Amino acid sequence: MTSDPPKPAPDDASIRKLLRRVVDPEVGMNIVDLGLVYRIEATPQRVLVEMTMTSPACPLGEMITDEVKDVLARGLPPGCAADIRLVWEPPWQQSMMSEAGKRHFGWEDPSDG
Repeated sequence: MTSDPPKPAPDDASIRKLLRRVVDPEVGMNIVDLGLVYRIEATPQRVLVEMTMTSPACPLGEMITDEVKDVLARGLPPGCAADIRLVWEPPWQQSMMSEAGKRHFGWEDPSDG
């Protein structure tokens, strides 16, 4: 009897690609480029995502978190669970956005030009 080879953990890039499908409807931008994803830690059995909202008072926080869970449940390999943790430290700031996100809002760094 042969055993199946161990499954590799999903990589950071593939998880971020999945998370880019989740858009904050208030601003029309995906949560990765918006800078809401703080940490990703993956093993073959579990993916941990620590993320935040632009504000603790965000009325759509639960909806966005549920969408993250749904996207990961559909996109991760079978047997790999998603653990989503909402954190508030450090507080979100515009500087956490990707360059594409900053350009989207016209918030380029003046020192870039």
